[in-house]
Amino acid sequence: MNRRSFAQSVGSAVTLSLVPSSGWGKSSPETPEKVLAIAAHPGDGLFTMGAVLAQQISRGGTGILLSLSLGEKGAPKDIPVQRYGEMQRTATEKATGLLGAEALFLAYPDAQIPFDEESALAVCDVIREHKPGVIVTHWSGSWHKDHRNCHLIVRDAVFYAALGTLERSRPAHSVSKVFYADNWEDASNFVPDTYLDIEAIYEKWLQACDFYPMWRGQTGFFRYNDYYSSLSVMRGCLSGFKHAVALMSDPAQGIERSQSL
Repeated sequence: MNRRSFAQSVGSAVTLSLVPSSGWGKSSPETPEKVLAIAAHPGDGLFTMGAVLAQQISRGGTGILLSLSLGEKGAPKDIPVQRYGEMQRTATEKATGLLGAEALFLAYPDAQIPFDEESALAVCDVIREHKPGVIVTHWSGSWHKDHRNCHLIVRDAVFYAALGTLERSRPAHSVSKVFYADNWEDASNFVPDTYLDIEAIYEKWLQACDFYPMWRGQTGFFRYNDYYSSLSVMRGCLSGFKHAVALMSDPAQGIERSQSL
């Protein structure tokens, strides 16, 4: 049997969730993986990947959110860009603290995150230092330049991190699985194949998101709160859970059904 194992169907939808793994096709539900969520901006990380981190942490795993920028240029007109960036940092530290995760930041300017060797190697170094088993990041089908570049950076960083002949300050580390988050800005050709039950941490995730002014609709037109809370209900309907997060697995890996990453 190949690695793409389908355990349960709900109508035409396949009900899946993430599996802890020590390598392709090897799983160990008793030892949840460390998850590294990598987002272009902190809000993207908490809104689309925060529930994944919280669910894994609740099962005894660990979680880290790496933000490539502070998302400072999303500031409303009455808040200076630099001040808003610090507000984003503070919100992220509070949110990850509530979830039991760790917050990391790179210093790229919002709307100008570069896709180059330097940025890919910077993320490679984070991967080698923290040794995650699973990475969650942006899907490539996005209208947002920073999101597309983040996807490309992570793709190359995972490759570099595993390359034993690439000398860096820390030894090579291979990531077992890569998943892409369900983001309204990254929806082009996003095809979810993995559904994660988040009911146990749903309220805590909402509380964490509420640290961000943009979640409460204070910085723009988009109703993040309504969208992502409703999306969790819709994904739950498709997967047989009350609330769920949908993810898209990297085409290079298989998927199975389990209760955690």
